[in-house]
Amino acid sequence: MKNKDYLEVLDSTVLADEWGTLTQYRINYRRKDGIWQEQVREAYDRGHGVTCLLHDPDTDCVLLTRQFRLPVWLGGREAFVIEAPAGMLDGAGAEERMRAELIEETGFDVSNLEHLYDIYMSPGSVTEYLSFFKGTYRQADRVSDGGGAEEEGEDIEVLHVPLNEALRMIRAGEICDAKTVILLQELALSRYAG
Repeated sequence: MKNKDYLEVLDSTVLADEWGTLTQYRINYRRKDGIWQEQVREAYDRGHGVTCLLHDPDTDCVLLTRQFRLPVWLGGREAFVIEAPAGMLDGAGAEERMRAELIEETGFDVSNLEHLYDIYMSPGSVTEYLSFFKGTYRQADRVSDGGGAEEEGEDIEVLHVPLNEALRMIRAGEICDAKTVILLQELALSRYAG
């Protein structure tokens, strides 16, 4: 079914346009039973992004970051979140942007990234999808201290965490970022898939 067969945008209003664009839409939506229903929805558009989990096969550690996340704090949790490196595409290709984010955030320059999949993380309200990557790293790949882009206000701590410890941290609620949970589970499952 084509979009025009079941969806018509009646009007839209931009509610906010700072870091991303929050727009309210009034739409006609054709339900499964064929009846058209008017709905009002909001969608947040901030572009698409990338994320990656790097694994050191010699030490069985994964490379993670810890940084301040206001929305998590507003939700009542610890404001410093452990997560996989990530960033916005900002017009670049996904792999190119991921490599740049890895250098910026972690200080590691790797060339062996493998694209896994593209996933919408919150399709009910956010237009962004993330391109997921995995790769390997070793200490010899370090080119800087990382820590993020100062001009973006980033203050990122780089963590080398044993994989088994990272999996335990998911179960304990210490890692609560969805993209990171997906990537860690992907790595753990890949060991059983052969």
